[in-house]
Order: sequence, then structure tokens, then C-alpha cells
Amino acid sequence: MTMVDSPKVLAISWGRMQVEGLPEGKDFKLWPGGGRPWDWNETGTRHKPGIQPADVEELLEHGATTIVLSRGMDLVLQVDPATTELLRERDVEVRVAGTEEAVRIYNELAGSTPVGGLFHSTC
Repeated sequence: MTMVDSPKVLAISWGRMQVEGLPEGKDFKLWPGGGRPWDWNETGTRHKPGIQPADVEELLEHGATTIVLSRGMDLVLQVDPATTELLRERDVEVRVAGTEEAVRIYNELAGSTPVGGLFHSTC
């Protein structure tokens, strides 16, 4: 089976991201073969308790075996412990970092492994 590359993040600044093949936006869900804007209201995500298990489900459905979670530019966004537990239970490697570092990690993995990511471009 041929691996489908994840789209690379081309640029990031406060409140703005450019992703390969997608319209410019603020927050993104990215996975092997595509992505879309990340709307926190879909899952009730807030800065605390943070990224929810439901936020990563779509990435898993698209075949991500490594997931990069960004905590925002100022590390305000938390990661709900239930989310990391879910990923560990499914043997998914998880990397958590501030957004700029998360983008660097994600872009390094894109093209070599089925990587997904959640990116928050503010706080």
C-alpha cells in the first residue's frame, strides 16, 4: 500500500496558517491526504481541559499513526489526559509542543510517516 503524504504547513503566524492545498485559516486538523479547519465548537474544546479525544478521532480515521498536538503559541491550550490515554491505547505516537515547534515536528514527519496534527495559531 502506498502512503499518502500529509499536507505541509507552509506558514504560521499569530491567528493565521497557510497549509498546502487548503485555504488560509486560523486552526487546522491535518491528516494523511488532507485536512480542514479545526472548529473547537464541534467537540466543545476549550483551553482547559484542552484537546478532547473527539478532536483526534478524525485524524485516526484518516490513518494517522503519529499525531502532533499543538498547545498554542503561548502554550495556553491544554491536552485532556483522556486524549493522550486514548492515543496510547491505540498505539499512536503522540508529540505535544507549542505551535511553532509542533509545526516543525509535523513538517519533518510529513512525507515519511502517516502523521496527523491539530494546530492552534493563537494563545
